[in-house]
Amino acid sequence: MTDTRLTTIERAFQLAREGACRSVGDIRDQLTIEGYDRVLEHLSGMSIKRQLNAALAARGVAATSDDDDD
Repeated sequence: MTDTRLTTIERAFQLAREGACRSVGDIRDQLTIEGYDRVLEHLSGMSIKRQLNAALAARGVAATSDDDDD
């Protein structure tokens, strides 16, 4: 049996592009709810937060000020 579950980063970008999440914090919360491990470690860097905010912005969601400071 193969594991078809997305990685934490892949799922984060999927949520940013397609999900109901409106911030990086929402993405973190959703990943935690879905049972992903070490979410804060995966999404704590400035680069990943900028990329997720760009993905959110591409679907018309404005970044919140706390997303860059976490």
